[in-house]
Amino acid sequence: MEKEIDKQINLTSAEISQLWATYMNDSASIPVLSYFLEKVEDKEIKHLIKYALQLSQSHVQKIADIFKGENHPIPYGFNIHEDVDLTASRLFTDSYYLNFIHNMSKIGLNGHGMSLSISVRKDITELFKECLTETIHLYEVSKDMLLSKGLYIRSPYIPKPAKVDFIKDQSFLSGFFGEKRPLTALEVTALYSNLQRNALGVVTMIGFGQVSREKEVAKFLKRGRDIARKHCEIFGGHLKKDLLPAPMTWDSDVTDSTHYVFSDKLMMFFTTILIGLGVQYYGQSIAISPRRDLGIMYNRLTAEIQLFSEDGANIMIRHGWLEEPPKAPDRDELAMKNKH
Repeated sequence: MEKEIDKQINLTSAEISQLWATYMNDSASIPVLSYFLEKVEDKEIKHLIKYALQLSQSHVQKIADIFKGENHPIPYGFNIHEDVDLTASRLFTDSYYLNFIHNMSKIGLNGHGMSLSISVRKDITELFKECLTETIHLYEVSKDMLLSKGLYIRSPYIPKPAKVDFIKDQSFLSGFFGEKRPLTALEVTALYSNLQRNALGVVTMIGFGQVSREKEVAKFLKRGRDIARKHCEIFGGHLKKDLLPAPMTWDSDVTDSTHYVFSDKLMMFFTTILIGLGVQYYGQSIAISPRRDLGIMYNRLTAEIQLFSEDGANIMIRHGWLEEPPKAPDRDELAMKNKH
């Protein structure tokens, strides 16, 4: 009875947007994970990649079924026939595969959580609840595997406070002139997490840049690598000023292969995802970083990657790679239709 009622209720714009975005992200993951599965050597990591791939395939199929039932166009997305060469040489190490899946699972936790929070129709709510539960498991397994292999990098430790205290003057907010107060635990977390995400971005851009075919794509990816590396240095510098350790980068996780692996369309799509996430996480970092110099820094870095993102979008548009998301009707255009 509930399913029959659901079918009578149209999907909201929020539900359509989240279904579309999830379909696109998971369809892009399928060629990448399929390639990883062909090249991985570690048996434990191979089992994890296979599980992650099954999740992406399942999500794509379930969303396609929902769209069919709604007579809604199914996104074109990506596939293993057009966007990857499974016989290509090895581009990344096993440790990169594991770190990639762990970081993607953390991104999935945020994404599916938001999708669940704005879904209303019961079948869509159940879908994103299932996606979230599966991603929690993927996150836990990948985290435990990183720990067992000695590859997990913990955030810095700080001493326990002796007592509860309250802020007594506005110097707590300063950060431009004079002596800066030490970083709060929230500020440390933001700097550390943003450094880690950019470190993954560096190694991903290095690998993608080596195997890209279009000259302007290779140039764009090189620029992305340099931006991510610079942001790592900025975040690490703030941590080091407070004598806190900065996590290492993973540049050595890329081989010297230059053979075709992924389509330029797929690599540009993943790059735009990383850029979008950077903007999102920098915005969250501003909200939890009351020290003024940190807020200014995040605003400056956000502006830089937004310009980078726009250049990437223009490349994708020129090549016909940018798939248009569902949008509201153009009422002005409709009003002029069939008018003489």
